[in-house]
Amino acid sequence: MTEIEFHSGLDDPLGFCCRLLRKATGQGARVIVHADAEQAERLDRLLWVFDPLSFVPHARVDAARGVPAPAETPVWIVQRLSDAPHHEVLVNVAPDVAPGFESFARLIELVGTAPDDVDAGRRRWRHYGARGYALRHHGGGDA
Repeated sequence: MTEIEFHSGLDDPLGFCCRLLRKATGQGARVIVHADAEQAERLDRLLWVFDPLSFVPHARVDAARGVPAPAETPVWIVQRLSDAPHHEVLVNVAPDVAPGFESFARLIELVGTAPDDVDAGRRRWRHYGARGYALRHHGGGDA
């Protein structure tokens, strides 16, 4: 069963995501980030500049637009999980449950502090809980 953890109360969910991805790739993990179109674009740009002393190898993948990524790239930013080359770690920054999340070994949900983000995070928490998933919660903090 997929391990699910929530990180909530994040003032800057995409900044937190960058730090989380830097840490994960430093440990050799391969990660899929599920994001809506706007978030995907913002995260892609942010990963290039958030830390001038390090780089997180990543690719923004959009199969509908014909944008492929090398399979060895450790971080893929996708809007559809069907574009994912592996099912190890999934980070969800989108407001909705990622369709197909259950095929991943681990899911990390990031929840901001804006009222809409909090409401969406609560809906996702209830969704997983109602299906019997054990949930872990971390409030705010750094990755």
